[in-house]
Amino acid sequence: MKRDALAIKSDDNVATALRDLRSGETVTVGIDEQVVTVVMVDDVTFGHKLAISAIDAGQSIIKYGEIIGRATLPIPAGGHAHVQNIESLRGRGDLE
Repeated sequence: MKRDALAIKSDDNVATALRDLRSGETVTVGIDEQVVTVVMVDDVTFGHKLAISAIDAGQSIIKYGEIIGRATLPIPAGGHAHVQNIESLRGRGDLE
């Protein structure tokens, strides 16, 4: 089956777009061995992240089964997950 986005681990809450995705489009996301569909609420360009499920502000962003950041704003399923709503948690002396 054709996939429009890919997540590596079943506990990932974001996936990577394998092509440009448009708001309103229903996309197929491969997650581990499963496939789910997500209705896009934002345009997401190739290589960028989209939320697979709703992510609350303050919730961890999980990609490759690892925490890569924290949501600074709520991100709806199908929303663009990027610098406008995610902060990095790595290499930050202010969080120690």
